[in-house]
Amino acid sequence: MDAPESGPIRLDKWLWHARFFKSRSLAAQAVGSGRMRVNSQPAAKPAVLLRPGDVLTFVQGERVRVVRIVAPGTRRGPAPEAQALYEDLSPAPPPPDLSRPQARAGGRPQGRDRRAMDALRGRDAEG
Repeated sequence: MDAPESGPIRLDKWLWHARFFKSRSLAAQAVGSGRMRVNSQPAAKPAVLLRPGDVLTFVQGERVRVVRIVAPGTRRGPAPEAQALYEDLSPAPPPPDLSRPQARAGGRPQGRDRRAMDALRGRDAEG
């Protein structure tokens, strides 16, 4: 009998095991959106079977992720265990644009901050 780590696994279950999504149902919704590819082929259903060596391409947030599956995994374990399930082939995220005003935590901007943003945009601070 084959070891459980060598057989195929469902796409939604693997995405959940590898900690790309917080729940298996969120992973299934992401697959159902039609913006996920397995070996350059669109994956329309969460039941697509993955094997080690398959390349998975999908959008997560504002970033395109490209990962090669190393192992199917047997459980949703801690992060280091999940990261051992794949090899990240994603391009590096672009550096942040420091010329644009950065949002600060803490709610609405103060008057001083609004005037600084208006000056960057080329607006008259008076009105």
